[in-house]
This record gives sequence, structure tokens and C-alpha cells, in this order.
Amino acid sequence: MNYNGGNTTGFASPAGDNLEGRIDLAAMLDLSRPSRYPVRVAGDALASRGIFAGDILIADAASPPAHGKVAVVMLNGAVLVGQLAYRQQQWWLASGVEGTAPIAVAGDDAEIWAVVTGLIRTQV
Repeated sequence: MNYNGGNTTGFASPAGDNLEGRIDLAAMLDLSRPSRYPVRVAGDALASRGIFAGDILIADAASPPAHGKVAVVMLNGAVLVGQLAYRQQQWWLASGVEGTAPIAVAGDDAEIWAVVTGLIRTQV
């Protein structure tokens, strides 16, 4: 939907000089790339990182894992989202919940599936 400030009643808004064109989120987030996926967050384990239940993460399966990045990890059949850390020659996944120990991302049943590159919040 486009907003056209000229179709209002009353006086013209001074903000009308600064109107942008249409915002295409799919293009902005590069969702046409085959490696990019939207992932909806369940739970508030990453609230300390500003990620809340209901948020939509843009996960890129082609992005390499990096220390400190938020990632989607497959672990023993479960899909988890957390912050990556690399230490002791392996990857670890930490939630933002204080007192929760990081989980080693190791073994045949563990895979860093994608790195989070963006966030969409539909509720403010």
C-alpha cells in the first residue's frame, strides 16, 4: 500500500516533501535468494538480544557462522535459535537466559543451519 500525502483534506503536510516510494520488504531483505528463509520466533530466550516471541528472523543458510552471531541450529531433531560462540575448537549455542549453560554444537545430530541476517517485528 502506498501513502499519497496529496489525497488528504485540509492543509498540506510539511512531511509531504519527504515521502518515500513503496517499501518492498522482500527486496530489502533479499528474500529471492534461495538460501534466505523467514523464521518465526517462539519464546523469549533471546530477549536480551532484542529478539522476542513472534518476531520474524531472516535466516541465511549460505552465511558462514561467526562468533557472536545469532543462528538457527538443528540439534538432536530440535530447531534452536541462539547466539554462537567459538571456543575450545568447537561451536557453542547460548541462549540469552541467565544461568543457562551453552550447548555444544557437535556430533552427527548437530548442524548450524543458518545465520540470522535480519529481523522483522510486526508488534510494537
